[in-house]
Amino acid sequence: MLAAFATSPERVMTTHETLVVGQFGSQAKAYLESAVHAAGADLDLMSEIVGERPEAVALDMGCGGGHVSFRLAPHVRKIVASDLSREMLEVVAAEASRRGLANLETAQSPAESLPFPSASFDFVATRYSAHHWRDLPAGMAEMRRVLKPGGLAIFMDAVAPEDPLLDTWLQSLELLRDASHVRDASVTQLESLLSAAGFGVDRVARLRVHIEFAPWIARMKTPEAHVAAIRSLQQLAPAEVARHFEFEPDGGFMLDTAVIAAAAR
Repeated sequence: MLAAFATSPERVMTTHETLVVGQFGSQAKAYLESAVHAAGADLDLMSEIVGERPEAVALDMGCGGGHVSFRLAPHVRKIVASDLSREMLEVVAAEASRRGLANLETAQSPAESLPFPSASFDFVATRYSAHHWRDLPAGMAEMRRVLKPGGLAIFMDAVAPEDPLLDTWLQSLELLRDASHVRDASVTQLESLLSAAGFGVDRVARLRVHIEFAPWIARMKTPEAHVAAIRSLQQLAPAEVARHFEFEPDGGFMLDTAVIAAAAR
């Protein structure tokens, strides 16, 4: 059985990078138009932290649909939107042109190997990207490398609860929905990794985001079998899990997120 599975012509082996590109490239426009990604308290807080920086050069690391770049572009001299997916970058560039954001540039790159000289940026922001990074410590090290001393990093992402039971349930739902998911780290883990990468954490804000189930799975074109598995898990969830995530009859739930501001030491 094992040999037959390994040699089956229907089984196509792929790397994590190509899986990420395949998952997100075809859905670039969906992420541009996603209400969850286009707005939110985390973007508002980022804008408050950054303020007006007319001489600054910024990096949107793992830009996805480009919403960090679009928010920051009017307030900085230049922003570079970097992503692994060429299709994502094409959508971002087209939307930037439509909005008249002439100071927005794009660059195709994995987070773990950025194509920029050291100390190139005054600040770096990343949002809803890091849970796809194959090597989170390496990505954070690159974030620190490309920042000028004293530069600011703003880290925004879904985060895992500190409780192991809740953590396990979140990772299970995330992976069923999106095969390119690696891990939602906890705030404690993120603070530790940022410190190890050479950052001093200045501010942590914990937030909760409501996830509408139908758009959530549609953005990833989640296979029906996986959708059924997600719904089955939700229905089997013990009381403390259901209570934390606030599972709804239609599958909607509450997701923990965080905004972490850290200075490059």
